[in-house]
Amino acid sequence: MDFLRPASWEEALAAKAEHPTAVPLSGGTDVMVEINFDHRRPEYLLDLNRIELLREWEVGEENVRLGAAVPYTQIMENLRAELPGLALASHTVASPQIRNRGGVGGNLGTASPAGDAHPALLAAGAEVEVESVRGSRFIPIDAFYTGVKRNALQPDELIKTVHIKKADGPQQYSKVGTRNAMVIAVCAFGLALHPETRTVRTGIGSAAPTPIRAKEAEAFLNAALEEGGFWDNGKIITPSIAKQFADLCSGAANPIDDVRGTAKYRRHAVGIMARRQLGWTWEQYRGTGRTLEGAA
Repeated sequence: MDFLRPASWEEALAAKAEHPTAVPLSGGTDVMVEINFDHRRPEYLLDLNRIELLREWEVGEENVRLGAAVPYTQIMENLRAELPGLALASHTVASPQIRNRGGVGGNLGTASPAGDAHPALLAAGAEVEVESVRGSRFIPIDAFYTGVKRNALQPDELIKTVHIKKADGPQQYSKVGTRNAMVIAVCAFGLALHPETRTVRTGIGSAAPTPIRAKEAEAFLNAALEEGGFWDNGKIITPSIAKQFADLCSGAANPIDDVRGTAKYRRHAVGIMARRQLGWTWEQYRGTGRTLEGAA
């Protein structure tokens, strides 16, 4: 196994172009486990730890530009207000040591359905900026996951930045695991209210071959909130609406039975998380969140 260690982003792109099978390494959360257990033996490892560009972030007027290797700890400490869903997800990642090294780019590169960041990125509506020596392009998060542990990257491309709109409403995230830390999700769920567009987005993890949104549930809830005038009047969402939303989220899941949980349990847990998060985010919106709409 050869170890490539570029000193700049340009050198990294050139190395990836020359060796398309090279596996990028930054935090190493997933890659090193696979290598240590001899599940993977790549010809080249591409170490990106010398590239400062990937550990930078910028808060703009509307969006956050998040470098692919910004550690989860930095997201938790510095971007809680702008990216509350992702900050909550970051809290659930492994251990403090791994949170100090791992970043969102690793989750995206691995594209595991159990990656902790995926539901929050789906709910927020992120875009992934990727680059090669041929140029750069933006991939909407909905189009990024193409199969089990597969993504839309071309062989010569590297993930550079994740662009995420700053939260304009409450966001939530929760994860079910067999213990409280250092655990792969049995299932996970993210929810984001977007009062500016009067829409709701979801994200489901570890309950389908890829991270997914519950689009039918979103469409139902968007229509119910609009028809009932909930965005304006701030009324409590009725139990029937909450139940239907939860049932549709549960139905969107397409899980399997494995050592961490059964498919039936995963569907049930997704519905529970969806109902609870809807309650939590809506209560927040009825309080501080409604000021975004200019409501009393």
